[in-house]
Amino acid sequence: MIRPFRKLRGDESGAAIIEMALLLPVLATVVIGVADISRAYSQKLLLEQAAYRAIEKVQQYQAAESTYDTLKDEVVSAATAAGFSDVTASNVTVDYWLECNGVRQSTYDTNCSSTQVQARWISVDVTHNFTPMFASSKWPGSNSDGSFTLHGRAGLRTQ
Repeated sequence: MIRPFRKLRGDESGAAIIEMALLLPVLATVVIGVADISRAYSQKLLLEQAAYRAIEKVQQYQAAESTYDTLKDEVVSAATAAGFSDVTASNVTVDYWLECNGVRQSTYDTNCSSTQVQARWISVDVTHNFTPMFASSKWPGSNSDGSFTLHGRAGLRTQ
């Protein structure tokens, strides 16, 4: 009765299959994780391109008030063209500000004193929810539904 077990003790013919069965779930998880991170990064880059495309519009106009809605519409249009059909104007934030000697001022339409360095800035932020293949609210930084909020940001000094 002990003889067959002695014979099996030195047999290594199935070791590779057992090792593969043990490591395959870990490798599959790593591959899926890398694919999800790649998809998220790609979508973030597309959002940033949409924001940059819209921010270029500010160079065509002089007054901030005339470009505020135009920029939002342009971001939505660019994001839709990039495949983000769920991006609306509510996902877009446009911010204008004036800096005098590097200090942000409360109003955009004023001017700094003649001794101060004046700079006018504009920034655009567009958001989109990214849902990974295995969405879970347990992941760090995830929303309650397991998705992640991606931001595409662009900024430009206009003066």
